Amino acid sequence: MLEKFLSKVDFDSYEDFIDNFKINVPDNFNFAYDVVDEIAAKTPDKIAIVWCDENGNEATFTFGQLKEYSNKAANFFKRVGVKKGDPVMLILKRRYEFWFAVLALHKIGAVAIPATHLLTAKDIIYRNNAADIKMIFSIAEDEVIKHIEDSLEKSPTVKVKALINSEKDGWYNFNSEIEKESSQFERPTGENAPTNESMMLLYFTSGTTGMPKMVAHDFTYPLGHINTAKYWQNVIDHGLHLTVADTGWAKAVWGKIYGQWLSGCAVFVYDYEKFVPHELLDVICKYGVTSFCAPPTIYRFFIKEDLTKYDFSKLKHCAVAGEPLNPEVYNQFYKATGLKLMEGYGQTELTVTLGTFPWMEPKPGSMGKPAPGYDIDLLDENGNSCEVGEEGQIVIRTNKRKPAGMFIGYYRDQELTNKVWHDGIYYTGDMAWRDEDGYYWFVGRADDVIKSSGYRIGPFEVESALLEHPAVLECAITAVPDPIRGQVVKATVVLTKNYTPGDDLVKELQNHVKTVTAPYKYPRIIEFVKELPKTISGKIRRVEIRDKDKTANE
Repeated sequence: MLEKFLSKVDFDSYEDFIDNFKINVPDNFNFAYDVVDEIAAKTPDKIAIVWCDENGNEATFTFGQLKEYSNKAANFFKRVGVKKGDPVMLILKRRYEFWFAVLALHKIGAVAIPATHLLTAKDIIYRNNAADIKMIFSIAEDEVIKHIEDSLEKSPTVKVKALINSEKDGWYNFNSEIEKESSQFERPTGENAPTNESMMLLYFTSGTTGMPKMVAHDFTYPLGHINTAKYWQNVIDHGLHLTVADTGWAKAVWGKIYGQWLSGCAVFVYDYEKFVPHELLDVICKYGVTSFCAPPTIYRFFIKEDLTKYDFSKLKHCAVAGEPLNPEVYNQFYKATGLKLMEGYGQTELTVTLGTFPWMEPKPGSMGKPAPGYDIDLLDENGNSCEVGEEGQIVIRTNKRKPAGMFIGYYRDQELTNKVWHDGIYYTGDMAWRDEDGYYWFVGRADDVIKSSGYRIGPFEVESALLEHPAVLECAITAVPDPIRGQVVKATVVLTKNYTPGDDLVKELQNHVKTVTAPYKYPRIIEFVKELPKTISGKIRRVEIRDKDKTANE
């Protein structure tokens, strides 16, 4: 399948990869027809999804079955009034019906809007009206249904509601409805067919400041994830890949559908309510997962387990992204398993942008090097390119080409789009520095960088130092205004269960940071808390900590 879209598939080196990787984008590309249905036509029995849940239920779906179920779902959606361009919200957790639905929406040319089950009625009202959502398809959980129904009075565009395998007045039972439908669905043509430029996918990003932005992707977006899956996650044909992500987050389409199937790899879905490290490790080994991708938090819990008990013989490749990786986690996981964690970086707006690719030796804590197609630079505050070792904002130059998989813009917010993407440059808002070998190292969000006594201090380095101390479970580094130094470093810390707050522990943690990193970076203020403020996707809201400190000092 990859040969259909790439000028060259196999590369001898990173330099060969950068110079000769090229995606050939067909006219009117539609992932559902041109990838899934084509695989189904040639090898209908090839495994596409292996699904299980924490209760021991299992299901396996071939590409032939996916074609059939997505056609049935497309006929159902069409029957209830969903047309090309209509926005449909999917609140489906890790249920396999998500894949039937998203492929069906692609076939119709509708806009899929994956969303988390953690949304409140207020969140849903905002999304319904911001995107004029026409239909909501949800899991059949009482609390989720209540939030949806509580939103409807203030959501005039919502006309249709469906549930997974459940009967409720005013709602369609998706599973029983699609059984009534034909397994044939004719590909739309002419003005009924989406084009490459049509909006296919819309994500509400759970930003650490302000209301969520609407990130819009077009129908060519899946092709950008060839890089993500084949060359960063290192998935293999006939392999089994697991990315830890709920379908409501963009990480799911990074690791649970597009690039994996383009590469011929099945996706593994573990449907669970609560993350239990040993249970996730058990299913990885039981089902023979060959490649795995998760945020650093997962690996932090893994290294606390006795990893010698697990048979990782099938697992060949591990990737990590979502937040910066602490080198200590890398070293302990490698020591226990022999597997190197290949770090990567990207955003909901992008595909993998920086990565540790197969021809590269990972540097623990580094995001790696630029992915092909991405013309990346670091710019200082004056807009000048940074030298080696100098911190700057990660930007993508798009004046020569727009990378495959890069977003269209922020839907219905041209002002915000223009603010971050102008004069042929997209500003990521993330700060980093580049070493002499061309590897990039994350510093923090541009708004989070601390300036103290003439020094620039990135929160990640201080957080990494603190996390190496056994007392620290989680922490967030922020700046506090100071009349002498301009700003000083503050650490907000959640302790592990064996430690209690106190002045002695404050001094111990400060001395620890002075020893591990440059002394000027140590936190002059340490506050112990029970939990950190976070977005619904789990990202720390440092802005909330800063605002609270600002209010307290006024």
